[in-house]
Amino acid sequence: MSISLDEAVELTRTGDVWVFRGRSMPDRAIQLTTNSPVNHVGMAVVLDDMPPLMWHAELGRSLPDLWTGTHQRGVQLHDLRDAVCVWANRYGQRAWLRQLDPPADAKMEASVLRTIARLDGTPFPSTAQLAWRWLRGRVPAPRLPVPRARQRPETVPERTLETAYCAEVVAVTYEAMGLLPAGRRPNWYDPGRFWSGDDLGLHGGARLGSEIEVRIPPR
Repeated sequence: MSISLDEAVELTRTGDVWVFRGRSMPDRAIQLTTNSPVNHVGMAVVLDDMPPLMWHAELGRSLPDLWTGTHQRGVQLHDLRDAVCVWANRYGQRAWLRQLDPPADAKMEASVLRTIARLDGTPFPSTAQLAWRWLRGRVPAPRLPVPRARQRPETVPERTLETAYCAEVVAVTYEAMGLLPAGRRPNWYDPGRFWSGDDLGLHGGARLGSEIEVRIPPR
């Protein structure tokens, strides 16, 4: 199944994830070092009458960060349409949309805004750091107890990160929204965790739908 970018932008809601796969050497390096079929993931932020936004982390600074109004590297908040076009046309990526069901509620959206305020501008790790962080994330770590009924907790610890990779940003945001368990290392997550071949084990009966390929208009 595929839809146009216009259709995808119209459909997307807060908490939906966008995954990307490219063929360049850096893309392949990320796929290899993270053992993932995709190399980038971002999360949609759609609030009130604002245009849909993309919350993610990247090395480039092609677009203005809409939280600070500046061009920066690392964790960024972009116009979603512009971000997808940059990743497709400049970086040569294919894009897919996965929708969160049920949609994020007002409490989750408030948590997203607090996470953006806390993490925006966090630096992106170097390639060597990225590989090391991914390997460390595979080592089992103590987990905080998860409620037996797997219900979304009333309060979630707020994390800060010295550096942040795209999958870590989405995972920490999902954790703040109460969709992922607290206590798991952020570097346990890679873009492939947000692909349908992996099970995130979301709380409260939430799930991510199947990938919908998005057709991007040429530049």
